[in-house]
Amino acid sequence: MIRPALIGGIVRPAEGLMPKYLLTASYTTEGAKGLLKDGGSKRRQAVDAALKAVGGRVESFYFAFGKHDAYLIVDAPDNVAAAAVALAVGASGGAVARTTVLLSPEEIDQAAKRKPNYTPPGQ
Repeated sequence: MIRPALIGGIVRPAEGLMPKYLLTASYTTEGAKGLLKDGGSKRRQAVDAALKAVGGRVESFYFAFGKHDAYLIVDAPDNVAAAAVALAVGASGGAVARTTVLLSPEEIDQAAKRKPNYTPPGQ
């Protein structure tokens, strides 16, 4: 029997890992002004604190050129915790954020073994 693991004071699911999420953020004009004022390190500290408050952590945080201004890989205990952070970011008005649930290769292996009863459209 696989048991949940206690790592860093946080109980992880049976696989021993917390769910991972890709967060993308695009700063609003006000958010960009704040970034210019406070810098990138302070922004990462704010995100670290928000995730820590819900039992998660930032794995990686990068600023970027292009469609999105920031890309983050984060761990959160569950979808509710990830949604709480996304709501807080969105409500701040400083950025438009998107959250994508990430799946490990092992999770896809498990999904491939399940056989849902599905009928395609038109059949």
